[in-house]
Amino acid sequence: MAGNSFAIPRHWWGKIIGGVLGLFKGGISGAIIGALLGHMVDRFLAGIIGVSSTQKAFFDALFATLGHLSKADGVVTQTEIRMVESLMQRMHITGDDRQRAIRLFNQGKQEDFDLQKTLDSFAHHSMVRQDLRQMFLEILVEAAFSSGKVTQAEHEVLFNVARILRIPGQVFSAMLNARTGGGQQYQSAGGGRRSPGRQMGSMSQAYAQLGLEASATDAEVKKAYRKLVSQYHPDKLVSHGLPEEMMDIAKTRVREINTAYDQIKQARGFK
Repeated sequence: MAGNSFAIPRHWWGKIIGGVLGLFKGGISGAIIGALLGHMVDRFLAGIIGVSSTQKAFFDALFATLGHLSKADGVVTQTEIRMVESLMQRMHITGDDRQRAIRLFNQGKQEDFDLQKTLDSFAHHSMVRQDLRQMFLEILVEAAFSSGKVTQAEHEVLFNVARILRIPGQVFSAMLNARTGGGQQYQSAGGGRRSPGRQMGSMSQAYAQLGLEASATDAEVKKAYRKLVSQYHPDKLVSHGLPEEMMDIAKTRVREINTAYDQIKQARGFK
């Protein structure tokens, strides 16, 4: 009967096939060796499938959330549209993937958009990948600053993303401070457009890039630098589920970390 059917889990097939082949070739000992080899194949395939699923979850959640962020203050500006277009160009997104990104962005602009539900899938896939979650938020923060300012409504969206993804408050604050130098005013005098704060090059921003205060010791600076360079290594992030199209963004982040570290080293006079 259908109700009594037994379905073999997908991650057992390698072990079963390997065990059977091994049994024919070398008896019981061959079956054990075959099952072990099959287990390794199962784990390898599961890793590939898992990374692919994580990359899709990252991509879908990112562009939908970008739409929500852009509409947070009630209107999507031309600057925000150009920001998304620029992001797609940096990621070399074309064809069907580009149409999918646009569709997701438009979904995020809807009044009934559910941020929690949208992030649930990505949160599940990145449960033990805090580096992916931080990279996700980094991209959103950079997008929010693309117009030179962050409105209160946009800040609230960023805060909610950090909360849902369980990103520590000090990490979120460091992302903002890396672009503002710790100041609270994100808009330049007179309301004019300003480049994102991370390009201003102040020492406070350099420390914020490393998630530190100026009072940090030399040892703490070196430790934070090594940790961040490892965390944001493009190849490592892609192996954990960062969409390959976003590798250039990860490389940019590493360059920013290196620049900040060099600036601090020069100011402190250590190697």
